[in-house]
Amino acid sequence: MTDWLIGLMETLGAPGAGLAIALENLFPPLPSEVILPMAGFTASQGELDLLDVIVWTTIGSVVGALALYWVGAMLGRDRVIRLVERMPLLKTSDIEKTEAFFQRHGRKTVFFGRMIPVFRSLISIPAGVERMPLPMFLLLTTGGSLIWNVIFVYAGYLLGEQWHLVETYVGVGTNVVIGIVVLAVLVFIGVRVAERRKEKNASRR
Repeated sequence: MTDWLIGLMETLGAPGAGLAIALENLFPPLPSEVILPMAGFTASQGELDLLDVIVWTTIGSVVGALALYWVGAMLGRDRVIRLVERMPLLKTSDIEKTEAFFQRHGRKTVFFGRMIPVFRSLISIPAGVERMPLPMFLLLTTGGSLIWNVIFVYAGYLLGEQWHLVETYVGVGTNVVIGIVVLAVLVFIGVRVAERRKEKNASRR
């Protein structure tokens, strides 16, 4: 991946870093925690302009997020509900609760979600499903992405050849987020299975 990123930036310059970040939104296995610090390191060597890197990676973030927004918009609420109805442990009320949450906290969720590993890409889909006004989505996505990109690009710029340390430390945080998500899913499944058992026992009486 490192060789691919280097080749991309050598060929396209700062727009190459932006393209990589756009792809990262669509394919999360391409981690921004690697792309951004490496772009910052490349800028520290004088091969790229630091401001250009920040601008282009932010453009890439917005483009990638916008693509997922339209995926959510095309999917739509009705299709999501039909999908949920086919899943054994989910209820339509789960969608209604999610919608209520998004209506109250959607702006904060989109803005801060752009700075949380794993959720950075996924948050664009529910925003599209709920048809968050596009100008607001773009504003929040640009703001959150800009903060995230500046931090990681500048970290790579300052660390120089030690830029890979960023990935090491952020990887710990990413694993924590994944662990919390897995735990939450397991708890949800446990609660829902217990509810189903109670319903079955009550129907037998």
